[in-house]
Amino acid sequence: MLRATLISFVFLIFFTLTDPIFLVSSSSIQDPDLVVQDVHRSINASRRNLGYLSCATGNPIDDCWRCDPNWGNHRQRLADCAIGFGKNAIGGRNGQIYVVTDSGNDDPINPRPGTLRHAVIQYEPLWIIFKRDMVIQLKQQLIVNSFKTIDGRGASVHISGGACIAIHNAHNIIIHGIHIHDCVKAGNAIIRDSPGHKGWWDGSDGDGIGILGGRSIWIDHCSLSKCSDGLIDAIHGSTEITISNNYFTHHDKVMLLGHSDAFMDDKNMHVTIAFNHFGEGLVQRMPRCRHGYFHVVNNDYTHWEMYAIGGSASPTIYSQGNRFLAPNLSFKKEVTKHEDAPESEWRHWNWRSEGDLMLNGAYFRQSGAGAWSTYARASSLSARPSSLVSSITSTAGVVNCRIGSRC
Repeated sequence: MLRATLISFVFLIFFTLTDPIFLVSSSSIQDPDLVVQDVHRSINASRRNLGYLSCATGNPIDDCWRCDPNWGNHRQRLADCAIGFGKNAIGGRNGQIYVVTDSGNDDPINPRPGTLRHAVIQYEPLWIIFKRDMVIQLKQQLIVNSFKTIDGRGASVHISGGACIAIHNAHNIIIHGIHIHDCVKAGNAIIRDSPGHKGWWDGSDGDGIGILGGRSIWIDHCSLSKCSDGLIDAIHGSTEITISNNYFTHHDKVMLLGHSDAFMDDKNMHVTIAFNHFGEGLVQRMPRCRHGYFHVVNNDYTHWEMYAIGGSASPTIYSQGNRFLAPNLSFKKEVTKHEDAPESEWRHWNWRSEGDLMLNGAYFRQSGAGAWSTYARASSLSARPSSLVSSITSTAGVVNCRIGSRC
């Protein structure tokens, strides 16, 4: 059934677009069956089947755009739907539509028109979409320039089996509706990062999405799993980030927010983590935080093997309206982990839990004094009751959207 659906979709999906920059004939798809079937089997097999989201679900992002049957003609309205600290990320709004048509010819030095790499390095704002289902295997890190949106809606787009996405000292970036998995280390190579510049890039860690010195970043409705390092890492003074509606599975160190205990510039980091499903096969770091301010709101935690939320270097963590389902092991019930410090130190760190639903013996070890009303105002996002988390997050991850109908 999945194979037939994929093949049918490749031939049937068409886009109605205004002023596309590139629409060139592309190479054939890199046999997506093996990759896509494996991912749908390992990632989506554990997704809860809780029915179709309607408008007024309590998820403000989805209610902003998913009820519009003409979303395919109004793609850039998505940029008005962000919440939290990354709410000002506009991506490629007001730029032209760029259609990725070529999935199999990644050239890190001289990218071909019609490829994803050629799109993301351009100087001008672009709203990047995909002509059909694609599996993109990158030879080196995909260096994303400022004012770009990578919008996978309407196609099944997988970035896998090679290097993945890097945001370095760039801002106003939206990544939406992409499968990102099986990312590996790369780098120590010449990579083009703009039309006018190519240079040496040191080796990468193998993150799914690595953000270094980034600002105004929104990652929404992506499915991430099985990368060499983190699924999403944000370091070196990155800030104004929202990570929402994503589906994380089958990974050890899920999310690192903050470079090191000694890197003080991360004190200005502000991250909202909202409406995500942390699912099957996860171990730790959902997220692991340093120094900054982190609002973790209305997420569903159904699996962890070590802990869910941790940190060091006195981060401020406000956990609000989440659902935590502890593993059956009696010694893995604690949601939190205060790392690299004795209790005499971490008991002053400001970690608060408000309205969280604790299941199967889960517990959150609070610390610090807390200033809840200040947290709520700073987050730019009001939590819904934790009893609604199941429905709010029921379609976390990539949504199966089709042109001409509601997502």
